[in-house]
Amino acid sequence: MSEAASELRPVTDYVKLPANGEPYLEGHKCGNCGTVFIGARHVCSKCFARDKMEAVKLPNKGKLYSYTIVYRSFPGVEVPFVSAVVDIEGGGTVKGNLINIEPDPDKIKMGMDVDVVFKDAGRTDKQGNHYISYFFQPAA
Repeated sequence: MSEAASELRPVTDYVKLPANGEPYLEGHKCGNCGTVFIGARHVCSKCFARDKMEAVKLPNKGKLYSYTIVYRSFPGVEVPFVSAVVDIEGGGTVKGNLINIEPDPDKIKMGMDVDVVFKDAGRTDKQGNHYISYFFQPAA
């Protein structure tokens, strides 16, 4: 296996992998109104301020805003799984999978505290590089 084949890559551009530290989600905060968004942008979608967006490290805590239990998916994707929308502590909303919980509506509570965790996404590219992604799990 070559050196490049063991490289770990983020699954999206807002998953950051610092050389010395733990992975994190990056948001962008408006310097005018303080609203936080996921993903890079130059204009605030709330107050329309231009060139006032600053990259910020988001906390690994949030609250479950919405979810659905998925029973049918692409071939090779294990079902059922829980697709969730989470409001990140301090601002920003992101969609991802809720793991380490039974896909049962009686077990999942709207507004429940969740932690953002990072792990191998279970996929590799043609060169054998692994992808790291973020997931949500019930708060410890």
